[in-house]
Amino acid sequence: MIGLVLAAGAGRRLRPYTDTLPKALVPVGPAGMEGEPTVLDLTLGNFAEIGLTEVAIIVGYRKEAVYARQAALEEKYGLKLTLIDNDKAEEWNNAYSLWCGRDALKEGVILANGDTVHPVSVEKTLLAARGDGKKIILALDTVKSLADEEMKVVVDPAKGMTKITKLMDPAEATGEYIGVTLIEGDAAEELGDALKTVWETDPQQFYEHGYQELVDRGFRIDVAPIGDVSWVEIDNHDDLAKGREIACRY
Repeated sequence: MIGLVLAAGAGRRLRPYTDTLPKALVPVGPAGMEGEPTVLDLTLGNFAEIGLTEVAIIVGYRKEAVYARQAALEEKYGLKLTLIDNDKAEEWNNAYSLWCGRDALKEGVILANGDTVHPVSVEKTLLAARGDGKKIILALDTVKSLADEEMKVVVDPAKGMTKITKLMDPAEATGEYIGVTLIEGDAAEELGDALKTVWETDPQQFYEHGYQELVDRGFRIDVAPIGDVSWVEIDNHDDLAKGREIACRY
């Protein structure tokens, strides 16, 4: 199993940082200064702590900044990094971005969004949930109060995930998908095909629509509740302030 990070996004709401950096390289240290840890640093640290030795990173917007740091990141975290180019990063949404990593999926991956600050307990929870024929396991926050913007999930105890979308009454949701997934290698072909169907239908779709496509085809997707854990998806400057506060704890 390897790590996989989606780090191709522009993150325009985080300007001026993202004038020159992809969102995954925005500093989340307490001072918010250049040289402080980034979301990518935190994620690579988590992967190293659970014993992974290889990570694929899907890059696009300002990818040269990731290439420039590749060797230093490899040395710092003891990981072999493979960078995968997304040629449509500034035009299309992340269903296509994850599809660009379809070959990496064959290795079995822990996928992490490049804008999610979270503790290593999330990866450990996913690893503990493996087995019993599970092929895809979503990290799910069942504690947080939900609003309109969150990626909401409905779970049937007998069937696993049945619905994943932002366009849902929060009261109907079981919890929020936090942007971290364990994907076994034998799910790679089916997931890749579902993602292709999604982005060919609408290039602006999220990769979570690929999960929904799979479920609609009869594929079972499981979830693993992460407990009462502090985490944040960094979309704007308010999120960034929260991310810096959370990162200090880990």
